[in-house]
Amino acid sequence: MDEPLRQNWLRRHRRGVWLALGLVGVMLALAFGVRQFAAPSLAVPSGEIVVARVERGLFHDTTSLQGRIEPRDTIYLDAAEGGRVRRLFVRSGDHVAAGQPLVEFTNTTLELDILSQEARLIESITQLQAYQQQLEQNRSDNAQALALTRYDRTRVHRDLNRSLPLAERGFVAAKTIDSLKDELQSVEDRHAIQEARGQRQTRLSALQQPQIDTQLATLGKSLAVTRAKLGDLTVRAPAAGRLAAFEVELGENRNRGDRLGELALDTGFRVTARVDEYYLGRVQVGQRAEAEAHGRRLALVVTRIYPQVAEGSFGVDLDFAGQQPVGLVAGEAVRGRLSLGAHRRAILLPAGAFLEASGGQWAFVLAPGGEHAERQPIRIGRRNAEQVEILAGLSPGDRVITSSYDGWDAYQRINLR
Repeated sequence: MDEPLRQNWLRRHRRGVWLALGLVGVMLALAFGVRQFAAPSLAVPSGEIVVARVERGLFHDTTSLQGRIEPRDTIYLDAAEGGRVRRLFVRSGDHVAAGQPLVEFTNTTLELDILSQEARLIESITQLQAYQQQLEQNRSDNAQALALTRYDRTRVHRDLNRSLPLAERGFVAAKTIDSLKDELQSVEDRHAIQEARGQRQTRLSALQQPQIDTQLATLGKSLAVTRAKLGDLTVRAPAAGRLAAFEVELGENRNRGDRLGELALDTGFRVTARVDEYYLGRVQVGQRAEAEAHGRRLALVVTRIYPQVAEGSFGVDLDFAGQQPVGLVAGEAVRGRLSLGAHRRAILLPAGAFLEASGGQWAFVLAPGGEHAERQPIRIGRRNAEQVEILAGLSPGDRVITSSYDGWDAYQRINLR
């Protein structure tokens, strides 16, 4: 007996299945279209962007240096006393010896003022010296008076001793003996008074003499300083070196304290450079650097760090590792690299202007077809002038827009024309 053939479920409902699949496709297309329409996007000409590929490679843990050669020690030359430039002995760029005259000023007002001060100081010194001489004269007079009373006492005492035996024998009157005794007592009294006066004078001299000596020394120093002000009208080199920025002209007037120029001492050179503030916490004293100046390679070492950040960078001083090269010139430009640590393999992306806007927290990654780029979060590690270490968010082979993102902060998608 024949049995009717039964179709499977898919054959019996194929029309409904196809209809459902069509509806799902339409819904997905609508959802994708709504998503594309809802996501903020920006159309950019493809010729205006730079695209780089993420790759595995060796990360060079360095940063760039831009600096210049500067004297190791510099002295600023200021006018100790102002006036009109009378004579000019040197020019900017000249090499000078210690103590060599540089410029001479004339200042009539100062000269008259110094003469007046000098006269007052000399008068004060003369008065102190006169008082000092008076003390010495008083001491001498007291000593002479004391010596005289001592002589009188000895003389009268001798006369009395000679007269007493004769008076006992009746050869000298009693009145004479009484006169000698009265005279001896008077001499004793005058000697005691004079001795006390001499002691007081000695104590007074002992107290006043150090004060007079101190005042005389102070007045002598003041007189020397006052007279030296005339010498300040001639500016001299405090040490041997080369003049720089010495802009002084004959006949011009300069005020006290005016900056006349700079003196670069003959103590060698150093390198001053600027480093991006991103590396402030990683630069340490003692780190090595390599630089180039006019075709010469320079081996350097960091000696000082200035943590104040200005215009996105901070300053460092570097000395030459080993012997200083010859022929260096102050102001010569230096470019090089500062080593921050050991090199290591990592996922790398070429550095670009996109880091300024994104801060290394996101990037626009191109889709496989290259017609648009989607914004996605990333995480970066170390970086240098050419490389950025990628810690998360990107994989080798990804293509990333590395040019500037200025004005792109509000967009999630970049459409390339």
